[in-house]
Amino acid sequence: MFSKELFAQRVREVRKLHGETQKMLGEVIDTKANNVSEIESGKKTTTSEKIAKLCRHYNVSADYLLGLTDDPRGGVERWTEKS
Repeated sequence: MFSKELFAQRVREVRKLHGETQKMLGEVIDTKANNVSEIESGKKTTTSEKIAKLCRHYNVSADYLLGLTDDPRGGVERWTEKS
């Protein structure tokens, strides 16, 4: 079952793991730092488009961010873009 709190925690964790600020993440997903703050505090969720951008940027699965699995990379290799 989806949990805004778990989604918030996982977005915050992967952002910090990559040493990025909320402003930097906002630029990646085309939103403002205050919106990232609201996502990370569990006040808001976001669009599927932005979740896809998060997944590609941090190379994690949407299932992981959404709390459907505890495996951050579950299935990521299927869609990882080649540079």
